[in-house]
Amino acid sequence: MPDNGVNCVFRLADGAFMNLIFVYNADSGVFNILSDIAHKLFSPGTYECNLCNLTHGYFQAREEWTTFLNDLDADIEFLHRDEFVKQHGTKGSIEGVEFPAIFVKDNEQIRLWIDKSVINKMSSTDDLMEMIRAALLRKQSGEHEADEFLSMPV
Repeated sequence: MPDNGVNCVFRLADGAFMNLIFVYNADSGVFNILSDIAHKLFSPGTYECNLCNLTHGYFQAREEWTTFLNDLDADIEFLHRDEFVKQHGTKGSIEGVEFPAIFVKDNEQIRLWIDKSVINKMSSTDDLMEMIRAALLRKQSGEHEADEFLSMPV
């Protein structure tokens, strides 16, 4: 969806950072964006990027989503799938990942955080925002075990 090139850095209570990369199941470029808008307008049931649907209307980011991000005092990196592959490749821990997806970047290591199946189960922007809030609270509380969000019901 958007090409805002913003990077997401959450400062946690212990001073550590949690960097998030949101990757849309759409390619960049004016033609692709116009095609996506048309697809959402004329055949919304077959549109293949629920992350786009959760965070954007037809022409811009949803107001509640931008308010949420501003309230977190966070910068977020949003990439189209072609931009993500160009910047990060498809090897290692991200090999075979289907989009849309949300990744965590720790010390230049990228790992899948929320996969396509979980994103596709979300029915509202609130679902996505609550999942992010819950993850931040877990991290701030000092819980360091692996996130279980890949199978977390929404």
